[in-house]
Amino acid sequence: MKNTTLCYIEKDGCYLLLHRIKKENDLNRDKWIGIGGKFEENESPEDCLRREVFEETGLTLTDWRYCGIVTFLSDRWEGEYMHLFHAAGFTGTLRDCDEGMLEWIPKERFAELPQWEGDKLFLRMMEERAPFFSLKLRYEGDRLVETSLNGK
Repeated sequence: MKNTTLCYIEKDGCYLLLHRIKKENDLNRDKWIGIGGKFEENESPEDCLRREVFEETGLTLTDWRYCGIVTFLSDRWEGEYMHLFHAAGFTGTLRDCDEGMLEWIPKERFAELPQWEGDKLFLRMMEERAPFFSLKLRYEGDRLVETSLNGK
């Protein structure tokens, strides 16, 4: 199982989203997701978060919240522990990303865009400021077939 981070950076009622359209064989191809990526050797979740956000956006985070861990299981892809963050403070200037197009999307419009079904679950908990959580999502293809929150 790999470890990754995913961060939803918020400003003026919008999330900074990445429309994954630039890489072939991308499991997130054509989906709109937050900013993040895989851990490097000896990184903590916060180390990975800061590095990935800077690499993909040019922004340096100054204020963030660790929301939970999402366990992704799939019949097609390697399993993943995704560490979910919400950020409300940053410095720097947004730059182009080689994995897709970055765009500030109003939060209420996000639900209309292509995304994983399970993302809607953890985004709702993040928005509601739920206590730190563990969410298990199991997919068969693109279809969400099992969810478990905090082991239940």
